[in-house]
Amino acid sequence: MHGFTLILLMLGFGGIGWMVARARAARFAKPATAADRPNSLPSQHGWHMAIWIAAPALLFLSIWSAVSPALVRDAVLQAPAAAGLPGPGFERSAILAEARSLALGNAYGAFNSQAEALAPAYAAAQSRYDWIGTALAILLAFAGGAFAFTRIRPDYRARTQVERAVMLALLVASLIAILTTLGIFLSLVIESWRFFRIVPVTDFLFGTNWSPQVIRSSDPGATLGAVPLFWGTFFIGAVIAMIVAIPFGLMSAIYLTQYARPAVRKWMKPILEILAGVPTVVYGYFAALTVGPAIRDLAVMLGMPFASSESALAAGLVMGVMIIPFVSSMADDSIAAVPQSMRDGSLAMGATTSETIGKVLLPAALPGVVAGVLLAVSRAIGETMIVVMAASGAASITLNPFESATTVTKQIVDLLTGEAEFDSPKTLAAFALGLTLFAITFLLNVVALRVVKRYREAYE
Repeated sequence: MHGFTLILLMLGFGGIGWMVARARAARFAKPATAADRPNSLPSQHGWHMAIWIAAPALLFLSIWSAVSPALVRDAVLQAPAAAGLPGPGFERSAILAEARSLALGNAYGAFNSQAEALAPAYAAAQSRYDWIGTALAILLAFAGGAFAFTRIRPDYRARTQVERAVMLALLVASLIAILTTLGIFLSLVIESWRFFRIVPVTDFLFGTNWSPQVIRSSDPGATLGAVPLFWGTFFIGAVIAMIVAIPFGLMSAIYLTQYARPAVRKWMKPILEILAGVPTVVYGYFAALTVGPAIRDLAVMLGMPFASSESALAAGLVMGVMIIPFVSSMADDSIAAVPQSMRDGSLAMGATTSETIGKVLLPAALPGVVAGVLLAVSRAIGETMIVVMAASGAASITLNPFESATTVTKQIVDLLTGEAEFDSPKTLAAFALGLTLFAITFLLNVVALRVVKRYREAYE
């Protein structure tokens, strides 16, 4: 049976169990005296039984989906048709993968005759283990349902068990996020360690020449200095983009919180936040096809005849527009969280609205605004599509926004595309860049969260 069908079947069994348990518990839901009142509601007994039916079966199916492919593979290798297979290695894996595709109906033909011969054995083994998994999952579902059904009585604490199950689910969800982040970090560290065994870390972090296409085997670190990438990332994401995002985001937040009528705010705030929902590839197209050529024409008018449409200014401007909703939302929340008594006291002392904003509200909301800016910076320096489509691949250290510049994310994309060997310094450099970018954004997020925490302690 197909995996998705099995999941729906287990959930259906859980729904049936919920109705059965709820109906049975409803019989003692109305006691004759207060002393006989049941511990849990009928719906809580229903959820208790539904969890015992669905949870063990779904957990088993998740484990079985990881184990069964190896069992099927071993069964196929024991078949007489597998006697002529080559030894363990890439060729055998390719034949087995082709046989599996034929058995599952994902391919209409095979390049290897051995794969066609193995396809029937693969289909038979797959069907056998699918039915074994289905039978075991159904057996677990009925066993769990029977166990829960015997617990349906007035004094049973079904509510406590359901709450514990929900807490366990929340714990697992939080652990998945933590373990995923830890896995990403460890994978970056391992591959970066391989890179730094080839290229000294000092050459990578402090070198000023970035030319991965001309790596010399005698001195690979001479052409893998990442300082131009760090500067381009900072210049585009933290300077140009923030010059656009901070003023416009802060002014829009001030207008929406202090000047706009409720009807205007009701429409303007969602419209502004639409910018955060636009795919970054759309911003990239806009930067490459509209903003970039316009900036190049402006540079030519200013006496720069060799200006390029792939400039730091083009990528930074569009990135700043994309970041405006982040700054505006954080500033909006920070200003709105300032106690109304501070604003009323300032106005009562004779200050104008603008003076109240500049001397009372903004200083009081400054920690939240700073946290929003830091989060926006971490979002900007990790942006990929805009810089891939609008920024240049030329690594340079320049203060001229009309000149070409590149970023860490742009170079990661360039290094991991193509046909370079995975163990080459050029490819491994992408992991070192990723680890550096991960560390920078992590530190920015930590600082921003610390600022937000201090802000919340001040006004909650």
